[in-house]
Amino acid sequence: MPTNLDLDDKLIDQACRVGNHATKKEAVTAALQEYIRRRKSRELLDLFNQIDYWPDYDHKALRRKRSA
Repeated sequence: MPTNLDLDDKLIDQACRVGNHATKKEAVTAALQEYIRRRKSRELLDLFNQIDYWPDYDHKALRRKRSA
């Protein structure tokens, strides 16, 4: 899908150098992938302290049962 964007040439050039990207498209694609990854990981952090767990859960005992 062709898209016209008015991007800062200095930023694109710097991204190409730092990321060792051969083309502007590679640099922008890598930047978008990293942006998405970071946003998704931020969503996971939002779940911190919101998940209930069993305080008496013993994962080691469960492993021993499975291996026996």
